[in-house]
Amino acid sequence: MPEPVCLIENTAEGELVVKQDAIEILYKITQPVVVVAIVGLYRTGKSYLMNKLAGKNKGFSLGSTIQSHTKGIWMWCVPHPQKPNNTLVLLDTEGLGDVEKGDSNNDNWIFSLAILLSSAFVYNSMGTIDQRALEQLHYVTELSKHIKVKSPGHNDHTSKVADTADFMCFFPTFIWAVRDFTLELEINDEPITADEYLENALQLIKGNSSKVSKLNLPRECIRFYFPGRKCFVFDRPTNKKNLKRLEELSENDLEPEFITQTKEFCLFIFRECRTKTIEGGHPVTGKLLANLALTYVDAIRSGTVPCIENTVLALAKIENSAAVQEALAHYEKEMRQRVKFPTATVKVFLDVHAECEKEAIKIFMERSFKDEHQEFQKQLGELVKDRTEKLCAENEQRSTDVCRDLLKQLSMAMEGKILDGVYAKPGGYLRFVEDQREITEKYKQTPGKGIKAEEVLQEFVQTQESVAMSILQMDQTLSQKEKEIAEEQAKVQAAEREMKLKEEMHAAAQQKLEAQQKSHEEHIKQLTQKMEEDRLKMIEDNERVMSQKLKEQALLIQQGAERQHKQMQEQIQRLQHQMAEASKPKSRCVIA
Repeated sequence: MPEPVCLIENTAEGELVVKQDAIEILYKITQPVVVVAIVGLYRTGKSYLMNKLAGKNKGFSLGSTIQSHTKGIWMWCVPHPQKPNNTLVLLDTEGLGDVEKGDSNNDNWIFSLAILLSSAFVYNSMGTIDQRALEQLHYVTELSKHIKVKSPGHNDHTSKVADTADFMCFFPTFIWAVRDFTLELEINDEPITADEYLENALQLIKGNSSKVSKLNLPRECIRFYFPGRKCFVFDRPTNKKNLKRLEELSENDLEPEFITQTKEFCLFIFRECRTKTIEGGHPVTGKLLANLALTYVDAIRSGTVPCIENTVLALAKIENSAAVQEALAHYEKEMRQRVKFPTATVKVFLDVHAECEKEAIKIFMERSFKDEHQEFQKQLGELVKDRTEKLCAENEQRSTDVCRDLLKQLSMAMEGKILDGVYAKPGGYLRFVEDQREITEKYKQTPGKGIKAEEVLQEFVQTQESVAMSILQMDQTLSQKEKEIAEEQAKVQAAEREMKLKEEMHAAAQQKLEAQQKSHEEHIKQLTQKMEEDRLKMIEDNERVMSQKLKEQALLIQQGAERQHKQMQEQIQRLQHQMAEASKPKSRCVIA
């Protein structure tokens, strides 16, 4: 993308609309995405940081007046500088608190969407992190009203507290960018880091009054909702006059400390920010991100609260259905490219089938998620089976056609002799038998006939039996006894051919049964592997969240926050139970 485009438009009527051109761009991104969203009050320099993440001076509109330039959510997709197999998606949001907008609820939705869509959430503010700055971040205290983790009918932990306790499992890393910071980073004359500065600012105020609870609420939300947090402070980049043309300035025109701070910020984003994932650790591709945006905005427009669980389930159906079609298309394409019809044997066909089906299952597994009852995997199995049967029938028909054409060509001379009465003369039967033997030998020596060679030959000989018997009876050079012997020999040969054909058909049927068993085993093998990978991802995610919760618990104990400590302890116990369940190896599911 040479420049950003609007992903979610905030119309003059205050409606949120997903832009189709942005969706089309995301649909083309098949790689996993790292999504960085930035929010904050308008005219605080958000767009400058996002341009730097994109490696550009220009892109997201900076503006130079008191008006907010960015409306809605704008998107810029660029190659990730340090993760070759990922795309970096930058989301710049309109300024919060824009007086021209006059709708604080609209700000809440922009704030919530930025959290729902990102894997790293940057909050940009000016000056210092003080009580006023925390009060300006009141949007975080409204999140439980604008985001639901579980559906209302979920049978486990349906309370508001339990719902918000799950936020940490799904929310992005929280990064506070403090702009135009002029204070010294120190406490009690001791130097501190920017992270320590943030932690100090987030310490809970002691007391149980309603006033204290209100003051603590944004602090609690940041500490309880986000799985990790980071802080960066930035000096003023240049003098007031130059700020108006910041995108035109070179690094020589900026303060050296600001340049260093910006580079550190960008390096942290590039190195530490994770790929966007959804429940179960499934990586989000550009197409999935597009569908997330569409689903969440549709929920908002319909007047409902976006629900992460419902959204993931809805997307799973879309993505799993697409995964089935992608896998099926790969199977059929590869079969047609690798199989040269007609195949010499059934085994040749089935060996290629096994390879192509294995690849198709792998493609499905890599793309699918939350196919908890293997509904879509079973669907893939049935569709592949159907395609296999059709391709097998096509292989058989091609072999039948080739064999019949070959016999027709080889028997043309003999057919002419029959019409001309050549075999109706004395000695005609032996001559007929010799010509038929010669045709059979040439037929057998001709390659490329395929799996129906014996069956079509049998069919050909059977059509000649009545003619052969007529010629035999008319041949006056043979005695009655010789005719009876010849007739008996013909029956024996016919029986031998019939037995050989039955043996071939039985062997082919047995090979097909074995192929079905191998197919079943391959489905089980890859499903078991995926289930184990998903289990390990879940454990990893839970351990990450648990680590943060334990860290918070230790801080709460240290700060004497009894009520919050108790609440955190309940959350930890819930998570420990979830981790214990996730640690149990899942029973192997059977694909019917």
